Amino acid sequence: MEEDKVKKTSTVSIDVGVNENNVPVRMKWTAPDGSIKDAPTKAMLLSLWDPTENNTMKIDLWTKDMSVEEMKQFFHQTLLTLSDTFERATGENAICEDLRDYCYHFADKMQIMPEK
Repeated sequence: MEEDKVKKTSTVSIDVGVNENNVPVRMKWTAPDGSIKDAPTKAMLLSLWDPTENNTMKIDLWTKDMSVEEMKQFFHQTLLTLSDTFERATGENAICEDLRDYCYHFADKMQIMPEK
């Protein structure tokens, strides 16, 4: 099919600087199509689906200066984003609402709820 032919490729790259113990101390990422060049980041979660193995391959990295509070926020926001993505991909509204409810519980337990 014509619509399945690759017309363009895009690249997203992540540079990880590590210390003598292979601990990440600096990370930056680049996505030219998004006009992002060497943007600093403190953490990343990358999941890729391997269709041959029917399994997820993943890379989870964070820099040594990422605080526990930042990690709590990062996970909370990532879980919320995953529920949105799963809903768009599958239309599974009910379970996604359950996941969002859990995200609220997570934020409450982690004491990261926004003040009113």
